[in-house]
Amino acid sequence: MLDDAENIHPLFDGAPSSTEFRKLRKRVVRQTREAIEQYGMIERGARWLVCLSGGKDSYTLLAVLHELQWRGLLPVEILACNLDQGQPGFPATVLPEFLERMKVPHRIEYQDTYSVVKEKVPAGRTYCALCSRLRRGNLYRIAREEGCSAVVLGHHRDDILETFFMNLFHGGRLATMPPKLVNEEGDLFVYRPLAHVAEVDCEKFARAMNYPIIPCDLCGSQDGLQRQQVKQILDGWERNSPGRRQVMFRALMNARPSHLLDPGLFDFAGLQRGKARDANDAALADGSPVSVPDLRGGSD
Repeated sequence: MLDDAENIHPLFDGAPSSTEFRKLRKRVVRQTREAIEQYGMIERGARWLVCLSGGKDSYTLLAVLHELQWRGLLPVEILACNLDQGQPGFPATVLPEFLERMKVPHRIEYQDTYSVVKEKVPAGRTYCALCSRLRRGNLYRIAREEGCSAVVLGHHRDDILETFFMNLFHGGRLATMPPKLVNEEGDLFVYRPLAHVAEVDCEKFARAMNYPIIPCDLCGSQDGLQRQQVKQILDGWERNSPGRRQVMFRALMNARPSHLLDPGLFDFAGLQRGKARDANDAALADGSPVSVPDLRGGSD
């Protein structure tokens, strides 16, 4: 991954030449490529709407996707999109100027969802649910208008873990942000190519590249959010046992339905005596691929 003046995307122009940064860049690009391939995100010739908030994660996403495209490893068209939600003090010129300078095709859309959120959400309640729903609706609309088949988001490994624990602690379900899904209308994919990338790597990468990071004052100004509380718990676990986050993330990729309690996911009622272990256990024992039993009265 050596750069020269004739073989570099503008997003990487001026990249640090240190060994540490080169290792970081290689790791982030590799992990992103692995997620794209593992979850089947590539449709050759497709057009992706890559959502750019101005935060460290979305800058990392944009740069890495262009790196893969530049190297001929991502045969899709990329359209960057920023949704200006009308937050007071939002520096509206930063992203358009950056994208122009980086020669990145883009669309800037203004929709004052901030006023709607402030009006509809009672005092003391968090804005996140309504804000994200309004943002998502606008992004889906823009993707359709632009002929895109996928909306691409910058959620990373830690976002996925935090969402899992929020659902566990507060939602009473085992669920998180999937790397790939189809929207409710069934006409768009939603991709998260940074699913395997650690938040700390996104932060190191974006700051090393000196991208103009814009903080989210709408959500960041509220204290006591459930996500912040979960993040603090995970931070504590990581300090006491380095690598804990990655172990937990691997667990999300290694589910054993027969050892959970969901009768819609595993046919407990249909289990028969006469075998020492179920099919999944046998597969685990001999190294064969693990198959999920047929759903019994379940749904997608």
